[in-house]
Amino acid sequence: MVQLVDWELARSTARTLGKGGPEITLTEAAAVVNDLRQLTDEAAGHVQTFAKMPPKLGHHAVRVVDRGDWASTNIDGLKTVVTPLIDKVTKGREPGAFTGMVGSRIAGLQAGTVLAYLSGRVLGQFEVFSSDPGELLLVAPNIVEVERKLSAVPRDFRLWVCLHEVTHRVQFTAVPWMRNHFLGQVQAFAQAADTGGEQLAERLRNGLSALADSVRNPESRASIIDLVQTPEQKRIIEQLTCLMTLVEGHAEFVMDGVGPEVIPTVGEIRARFNQRRAGSNPVEKVIRRLLGIEVKMRQYAEGHKFVAAVVDRVGIDDFNRIWDSPETLPRTAEIADPDAWIARVLG
Repeated sequence: MVQLVDWELARSTARTLGKGGPEITLTEAAAVVNDLRQLTDEAAGHVQTFAKMPPKLGHHAVRVVDRGDWASTNIDGLKTVVTPLIDKVTKGREPGAFTGMVGSRIAGLQAGTVLAYLSGRVLGQFEVFSSDPGELLLVAPNIVEVERKLSAVPRDFRLWVCLHEVTHRVQFTAVPWMRNHFLGQVQAFAQAADTGGEQLAERLRNGLSALADSVRNPESRASIIDLVQTPEQKRIIEQLTCLMTLVEGHAEFVMDGVGPEVIPTVGEIRARFNQRRAGSNPVEKVIRRLLGIEVKMRQYAEGHKFVAAVVDRVGIDDFNRIWDSPETLPRTAEIADPDAWIARVLG
C-alpha cells in the first residue's frame, strides 16, 4: 500500500514536541476529568433547550484527553481521510524512492510538528473524521492552563468551554446529514487537485512543509493557501468556509445565550478571554495566520453576527430551518446579508 505520510512518526513527533502541561497533582487531575464529564452532561441539557435541537442519538460520551492523545486522535482522523484518496489517485502503484520511505518520513515529521503546536492550544473539539457521528474531545491540560492564566473560577470556565463544544456535538448529532456533507466537501477538495500520484505526493509534502515552517520560523513566507490550486478547490474552500462560519457562529451564539443564565462570572470570562486572544504576541499571530487560526477567529465573529440577526428577525424555530438540508445552508454572500437568506429559505 502506498504511504505518503509516516503516521506513526507523526504521532511520536507530536508527543515529543508537544508542550508540557501545567503542574497538577494526580488527585487534582482526576478531579478535573470528573468535573469536565459532569459539566458536559449539564451543558448538553442547556444547549438542547436553548437551541431547540434534540439529538437523534442516545447518550454520547465525552473523552477527556491530554495533548498527546488529542494529537493522536487527529492523526487517526487525517489518516482516515487521506488514505482512500491516495489509493484512488495512485491506483495501488508503488511509489518511487523519495515518495516512499524518505518522503513519507519527511511528511510525518512535518505533520507531527504542526499537531504538536496545535495540541497546546485547542481547548476542545468535536472530531468527525475517525468515527461516526464523531467524538467530543476536551483537552484537560489546556483548559486548566487557560483558566489559571485568566484567573477564572474553574467551574465557570469549564462549563463555558463545554457549552461551546457541546453545541458542535449537537449540530452533528441532531442534523443527520451534517457529517456526510462535511466529509464529502473535504474529500471533494482533495480530489479536485489537478495532479497525478507523484505530483499529489509532492504537493502534500509542500503543504505540510509550509505549515511546519510557519511553526518553526514565524518569518517564513509559507502560506496555507499553498494547499489550494485549482478553481474547483477554491469553490469548495468557499463552501467549507461558509459552513464552518455558520457552525462556529452558532456555537458562539448558543454559548452567549446560555452563559448569563448558568455561569455567574461569564462576563468576566468573556472579556478576559477576548483580551487574551487579541493580545497574542507578534510571533504567535503570524503562526496563527499561517495555520488558518485567524480565519477561525473571524468565523466566530461573522457567524455569530449572522445567527443573531436571523434569530432576532424570525425566532429560533424558523432559524432552525437552516439545518433542513445542504440547500438551506447560507451562501457566502448571505453570511453578510441575513435578510437574503431569510428571503431565499423562508420566503
